Amino acid sequence: MPQVLIIDYGVGNLLSLKVALEKTGLTAKITPPTKQLKQADAIALPGVGNFTAAAKALEPVKEALVDTVKGGTPLLGICLGLQLFFQDSEEGPGEGLAFFKGNDMRIKGDVKVPHMGWNSLSMVKKTELFDGVADGSYVYFVHSLYPEPADKQVVCTQTEYSVTFTSAVADKNIYGTQFHPEKSGDVGLRILQNFAKIVAR
Repeated sequence: MPQVLIIDYGVGNLLSLKVALEKTGLTAKITPPTKQLKQADAIALPGVGNFTAAAKALEPVKEALVDTVKGGTPLLGICLGLQLFFQDSEEGPGEGLAFFKGNDMRIKGDVKVPHMGWNSLSMVKKTELFDGVADGSYVYFVHSLYPEPADKQVVCTQTEYSVTFTSAVADKNIYGTQFHPEKSGDVGLRILQNFAKIVAR
């Protein structure tokens, strides 16, 4: 059974992601940042936390993580995990993993921050991560920042909250959601099942 390593870099929501991934048939293991990443069939970067602290915690394994993912290992980033795909963040200092050019922006405008609760997805690009997920499906968000990719080709869904922001990206073996699929009911489970199919190939 394929194993996904959930990297514990000091953020919350690890156990609920582990349970959700195991419902898809994957074996999920929570592990501290480790250079043994090449042994994993897939990697998950979860997250409710701080960009600066997370970037610092990942620094010792950053090179190994980037090399493993660039070697083809599927990667799923959720919330802060997605934000770490980019170069930097308005939340504070620190360097992200820079899989994609761009940065993370604070939600501004006359709306409540953090953006917390259910909101809909507008499909921008077809990707296997969203197979069977209808345009307009509702998912669960908890965040104060969002990614702003320089290359719009990686954007696969957008969501409206004060601004139209990127709520999911996909490129090759790298997948990220600003929302929490593990908290998003049947829609979220379908997305994680799609990721499990990608891992099992």
